[in-house]
Amino acid sequence: MFSPETLVAEALEIHPKARWVFAAYHLGGCCGCDRSENETLEDVAVGYGIPLERFLADLNALTA
Repeated sequence: MFSPETLVAEALEIHPKARWVFAAYHLGGCCGCDRSENETLEDVAVGYGIPLERFLADLNALTA
């Protein structure tokens, strides 16, 4: 399950389609940027102005 504390690198390992969720939010750079892989999902949401709860819900829908 994805949480605010999940690192981007971990999120990409949890589910192979997590990249598509990142892409839907126009976060393509997070998939290859070393700095971003060490950020949490909350860091990404805050940094890009994304609603955290919606972002997590979309990611967690992959595991449902």
